[in-house]
Amino acid sequence: MKTSKECVEYIRPVRDVLDIINGKWKLPILIALSFGNKRFKELERDVEGITPRMLSKELRDLEVNQLVIRTVHDTIPATVEYSLSDYGKSLDDVIIALREWGKKHRTKLFAKSRIV
Repeated sequence: MKTSKECVEYIRPVRDVLDIINGKWKLPILIALSFGNKRFKELERDVEGITPRMLSKELRDLEVNQLVIRTVHDTIPATVEYSLSDYGKSLDDVIIALREWGKKHRTKLFAKSRIV
């Protein structure tokens, strides 16, 4: 039988992860960057529906949490490129698991809605 202490030991790290990748936009940004380095406008196009202001905010949060690297290239005008850090890439298995569960869930929901 699991104890209350074991329960808390499961919950606490999961809450930590959710605090970092919470919200509507962080995971889509991380997924877009998993396909390669991108400039701001490229991310804005790939993550449909996000405003420039929100994208900027979310990129800063992801950078603070060391999941994304912001690189300023010495060009005229200066170009900024975003990439996943190695730490950000460590979320790949989590994202794959979420995607697979999401696909199964959609199949289950659509199968159920066709019966009704």
